[in-house]
Amino acid sequence: MPAPAPLPPTGPAADQDAALLRQLRPSRIVVPALIGLGVVGFLFWRSYKPGDLAPLLDAKWEWLLVTLLVLWARDLGYIYRIRHITERALSWRQSFGVIVVWEFASCVLPSAAGGTAAAPIILTREGIPLGKSLAYTLVTALLDNLYYVLMVPLVVALAGAGLYPQGLQSAFVQTLRVLFVVSYAAVSAYAGLLLYALLVNPRSVRRLLVRLASVRGLRRFRRLAYRQGQEMVNASNHLRGAGALYWWRACLSTAFVWTARYAVIGCLIAAFVPMSTGTFLFIFARNITYKVVLLLAITPGGAGIAEGAFPTFFGRFIGTAAMTSFLVLLYRIVTYYFYLALGVAYLPRWLARVFSPRPAGGPTAAAE
Repeated sequence: MPAPAPLPPTGPAADQDAALLRQLRPSRIVVPALIGLGVVGFLFWRSYKPGDLAPLLDAKWEWLLVTLLVLWARDLGYIYRIRHITERALSWRQSFGVIVVWEFASCVLPSAAGGTAAAPIILTREGIPLGKSLAYTLVTALLDNLYYVLMVPLVVALAGAGLYPQGLQSAFVQTLRVLFVVSYAAVSAYAGLLLYALLVNPRSVRRLLVRLASVRGLRRFRRLAYRQGQEMVNASNHLRGAGALYWWRACLSTAFVWTARYAVIGCLIAAFVPMSTGTFLFIFARNITYKVVLLLAITPGGAGIAEGAFPTFFGRFIGTAAMTSFLVLLYRIVTYYFYLALGVAYLPRWLARVFSPRPAGGPTAAAE
């Protein structure tokens, strides 16, 4: 059944669209690309010695193939998850577009914000009411954070003190431990808040939105805040009645995509360095603390920080510094620069489709 055609954006909605266009303009890729490639270039300049890249000649192509399959499966998992969470309001084509734009937003916005900050507007442009878009975004954020909350005790039990890089100054390691504990507590609290807002008492969130919009200077948004809050209450009521199968599939797809995401580094290293199952799991566990550093990055997509921190966390598993620098570059190509390029190529088509005027009651992309 065709989705209702969205009304032409006016007022605050137009402001949101303008903000989205500013955030996603292709020129934003220049700075993070230069920062990231500059750091990789510096690492090569500082560490390269003739013969250090000899392991490239003995690359295990089956592991490179596994890496590509893991990346492919992860992206398909994201597409399936967003279509399932939105209760099939999105077609497969729309789900693909949402994930591409979402990943691109994650690449050009600071890591702390990520693509989640732009997600409600992206979903709204696909014809989903903003209240439901907020609710669906909260579902993804809730499940993502719950995965982290549940995985940390497992990886701590698996890796113990080895979760943190060895051979560093004790003050730095202690700081990293504190940041890890603080981030875990913050993510746990945030997950609990999301659970409360979405499944326990969404009306309190509506009241909060209205009160925030009652502040001087924001009062013109009060009616919009109430309407969006009410839409989220309605969506929450619907989600609470979605049934166990809905949440079961959403949880399984979340566990699948994040496990695949954390497995990429181990797959890449295994392509060039002999690796046991225990070492692979150890690298997977250390990825958790590596992501804590990226969450604190203020650069778009963690550019520069991700490249600079990689040798500290994973260099001991690789061997020479030059090989580590090469794997930094390869890792960022398949998990970052690829999505920058894909976003730049796909974004104009997506913008032309979602911002083109559509006749009321006419066919939409959902019906294509």
